[in-house]
Amino acid sequence: MAVWTVEQLAAFLRFAREDSLFVLWWLVALRGLRRGEVTGLRWVDVDLERRELTVAHQLVREPKSAASRRTLALDPETVRLLRRHEREQRRLPGERWSPTSPIFTLGSGAPVQPSYLTHRFHKLVAASGLPPVRLHDLRHGAATLALASGTELKGVQGTLGHASILLTADTYVSVLPQLYHDSAKATARLVLKAVRATNRKIGKARETT
Repeated sequence: MAVWTVEQLAAFLRFAREDSLFVLWWLVALRGLRRGEVTGLRWVDVDLERRELTVAHQLVREPKSAASRRTLALDPETVRLLRRHEREQRRLPGERWSPTSPIFTLGSGAPVQPSYLTHRFHKLVAASGLPPVRLHDLRHGAATLALASGTELKGVQGTLGHASILLTADTYVSVLPQLYHDSAKATARLVLKAVRATNRKIGKARETT
């Protein structure tokens, strides 16, 4: 599993910001959507007011499990990018926009095909000069970033649409040791803070006796 660092991902997003599928790359990188899921998204699947995105189906096949059917929270920047993308899509000549229109098209109104995404992503990465990763590795990267930012494993499981938390843990076990160390340090800091506060109280009590 090859995963970019935060800096490398940021460099790719800067490089691809003028690409017509930039918002798609952004969504996969931050929310970990599968390529079939992101190409199957329709505007009716997104509630920008509530900042939510519902994965209801894939372009090629239905989601693999009940867990694959999920609702994801969206951050304000992602909502802003989607609003801008919607405005631009509505203005495209010949585009017959409707709530059931695919979010990502090539200008003809037809959805982008998953196989085309793989090819296009490969070309973008090669042109960027960054270490080679697969499109599916962006999904792995989204999970790694979520774990590193403090998201609990159960939350990452829900975001990715894994049927079992064991699958999530097994897949990202290489990331977990550092999280365990961070958790140990945080726990120790909490206890030490309480100990110091108790010591101060004991010291003040002795001074008054």
